[in-house]
Amino acid sequence: MIGILALQGAFAEHERCLDRLGYSFAEIRQKSHLDRDLDALIIPGGESTVMGKLLRDLDMEKALRDMILGGLPVFGTCAGLILLSKKVEGGAPALGTMDIRAVRNAYGRQLGSFSARGSFAGKDIPMRFIRAPYIGSAGPEVEILSEVDGRIVAASQGNQLATAFHPELTEDLTVHRHFLEKMAGLSPDRPQRIEGQSHRTSMTAGILCS
Repeated sequence: MIGILALQGAFAEHERCLDRLGYSFAEIRQKSHLDRDLDALIIPGGESTVMGKLLRDLDMEKALRDMILGGLPVFGTCAGLILLSKKVEGGAPALGTMDIRAVRNAYGRQLGSFSARGSFAGKDIPMRFIRAPYIGSAGPEVEILSEVDGRIVAASQGNQLATAFHPELTEDLTVHRHFLEKMAGLSPDRPQRIEGQSHRTSMTAGILCS
């Protein structure tokens, strides 16, 4: 079972990706939901300050941090990258489990949203950025997986994967497969629906990874 943090942001788009790949998932909305038998966790893009406050208000922050440090595979996109970062330029860390420094809203207003192509773990993929951060620096145990225009936009450390871009907003499933199969060691538990449609849609226009 894949847990998707569903407090705010683009969680429904990640659900669509998991549905297409054949993985069961559960939305994580309160602390008691963390008691489920989770094989991995996805932290979606959204407003990192809002998500961090909700984690604290719902008394979920410490529990999530302990689960990640205990080995639970976790994948954070955009705001999820910021939440995982040990250091946040211009802000305070939240979960702080990954030895990276996040630079928030790094591309400014003119390039607030854009698309690019880049290499991820040796594969060429489309990348969608929405007021995205980037990784300003990374510790020695962090593996750099992607760079765009000289900036680090994807990295992993042990059981943790973080991307500045939104793979869930494209049709390419490379990043999700990499996380689920290579990092979490999981296999689909039901038939894949590569051409399937999401059972719901969230407002991607409201994704602000700030």
